[in-house]
Amino acid sequence: MLEVKRKKRESNQSLVYRFGRGVQKSGILFRKRKIRFRQHSKSEYAQKKATLRKEELKKEYEKLKKLGRLKD
Repeated sequence: MLEVKRKKRESNQSLVYRFGRGVQKSGILFRKRKIRFRQHSKSEYAQKKATLRKEELKKEYEKLKKLGRLKD
């Protein structure tokens, strides 16, 4: 945890600025964002299901293309 103590005759804005700089230098925000936005890996079942769905859509697309129902 980052702790910033107020100096004598320091304004609130200056204190907040110093705190913000300290947070940036410590890398706290970077680590939190990395955790928050990381991509979770799919389970093996979900991967197989997604692959099968893609293949079905591809076959349907090819079928429609052969029948001339799709615009190029």
